[in-house]
Amino acid sequence: MMRRALVSVSNKEGIGELAKGLVGLGFELISTGGTAKLLRERGIAVRDISEITGFPEMLDGRVKTLHPTIHGGLLGRRRLPEHVEQMKRHGIDPIDVVVVNLYPFEATIAKPGCTFEDAIENIDIGGPSMLRSAAKNFEEVAVVVDPADYPRLLDELARREGVGRETRLSFARKVFAHTAKYDGLIASYLERQSPAEQATTRFPQTLVLRYEKAQNLRYGENPHQQAAFYRDPSVTEACLAHARQLHGKEMSYNNFLDAHAALELVKEFESAAVVIVKHNNPCGVALGATPAEAYRKAREGDPVSAFGGVAAFNRPVDADTAREIGSTFMEVIVAPGFDHAAIDELGRKKALRLLEVGPLGSGSVEPMDCRKVVGGLLYQDRDLGRIADVRTLRVVSQRTPTAEEYEALAFTWKVAKHTKSNAIVYGRPDRTIGVGAGQMSRVDSVKLGAMKAVLPLDGTVIASDAFFPFRDGIDEAAKAGVTAVIQPGGSVKDDEVTAAANEHNMAMVLTGMRHFRH
Repeated sequence: MMRRALVSVSNKEGIGELAKGLVGLGFELISTGGTAKLLRERGIAVRDISEITGFPEMLDGRVKTLHPTIHGGLLGRRRLPEHVEQMKRHGIDPIDVVVVNLYPFEATIAKPGCTFEDAIENIDIGGPSMLRSAAKNFEEVAVVVDPADYPRLLDELARREGVGRETRLSFARKVFAHTAKYDGLIASYLERQSPAEQATTRFPQTLVLRYEKAQNLRYGENPHQQAAFYRDPSVTEACLAHARQLHGKEMSYNNFLDAHAALELVKEFESAAVVIVKHNNPCGVALGATPAEAYRKAREGDPVSAFGGVAAFNRPVDADTAREIGSTFMEVIVAPGFDHAAIDELGRKKALRLLEVGPLGSGSVEPMDCRKVVGGLLYQDRDLGRIADVRTLRVVSQRTPTAEEYEALAFTWKVAKHTKSNAIVYGRPDRTIGVGAGQMSRVDSVKLGAMKAVLPLDGTVIASDAFFPFRDGIDEAAKAGVTAVIQPGGSVKDDEVTAAANEHNMAMVLTGMRHFRH
């Protein structure tokens, strides 16, 4: 009996070449409306579904493949005599290969002005049914949903006169992952349409996450842990998930975490900026007239910690900057781009990873953030809070900050937002001087930040990611030479904290916004 292939695709990419290959291997093609028309226009012989089922496509194409003749041909197990007998009795011929992809529901709802009716009409019914039937019976049927797998299908059919079991199982796994994602998109869309759910649309009753594996990692946070990196293909902003690695060793789990932390912080700045991160905390952040100058200043903030760190730039890396980077051992460099001379220079360091993320202001911003806990998931708005102008903040001290202090307060506040709590950042208008991060008490973060400083602290300002619960933090900052403070406020001892600032002739402004980062 001639082998048969059912071909019905919305995405026509590569389908002509695949169909010619299948015919050349002796397959009879069965197809539906638009796909059959395209194949005939290319001179490829094909039989219509309606010829097989004995029923015309009806209800505006909603019903065409939902028929026992089709699903019997997909689900019938040819190794079972009773199945074979029933198929013969009812005139059902087996289908050996299924090539189907689905109505473009995701692309449809992403279009401006997409109506509810448009969305509903782009919910595929027959396609998922055929895919699932064929995937369930993968022992007998090869089913392909991804055009990238067309060459593999033809290659195995040509070499083996049949697709190997491991390949069929691999195709089937991909089908069920694809239909699960498709159904999740539909469920999420419909939940957003319910008036009763409008207020909670960001937090649906069932949270569907759609991530695709980008790569396996050598190991996880520690060598005894295995790991992989996944990406959300729908996210369009500049991010690590869509970065292009231009050079260097394979990225590790910790490389990804540190590079993400550095990139998210450097996005905060309009001027040329560089962020150096070590163990998920900034150890040096600076602005400069050029990326090279910014890098030098960032490294000077804590050269010991910068060794073996990760650096992120908000400007393309040029040759001068590359030479500066080359004087320090770094693990990863993240930037919007690298010119050819920079790649040549940095390429001499075989292990150094270069990640190109594209323009930082491009794409829509991903609004949500999540964190896994055992047995659950914490899901929240991403911390995109910013202060447009620090000069508009409430001054609670007797002294108002100077123009230079305001600049330094704005700068250090941005850094504190991306520093692990409890966070204290010492700085000037263009650079960090000391960073105290991740301490269990705020006063210890104040002490640690001063201890880490290698440049003079006199005349610096500090930013605190949350309020000072006691005046001791202000007293310690004064000992270091701090002249101004930016913090959220909100402590029951705010008056005492303000009194301490006044005693030390410090200026203090309150943001009313907290930036805890656990």
